Amino acid sequence: MKRNQIVSTHPLQQVLQHLHAGRWNAAHDLVQHDGSMLAAWLHGILHLQEGDLEDAENWYDRAARHFRSRGTLAEEIAAFEAALTASETSDPQERT
Repeated sequence: MKRNQIVSTHPLQQVLQHLHAGRWNAAHDLVQHDGSMLAAWLHGILHLQEGDLEDAENWYDRAARHFRSRGTLAEEIAAFEAALTASETSDPQERT
């Protein structure tokens, strides 16, 4: 089994799969059930993709992200994916 096949246990991975497949409603439905900062950022990205800038800015604020200095949609998705990967591979004992 390849390494990238055994990673992806984070619930937000499914949200990303829906986002990449163009299933924004499904992605939005799932992301609402996660109260983490990463989920708030991804929720903001979903609203950004939908063109709903007011709600996107609200979710970026909840995620403690700077909405007005964000990157392009593609850059935000890439940055989010990197942050999610980092959160999955970091040692939980290092965060205490």
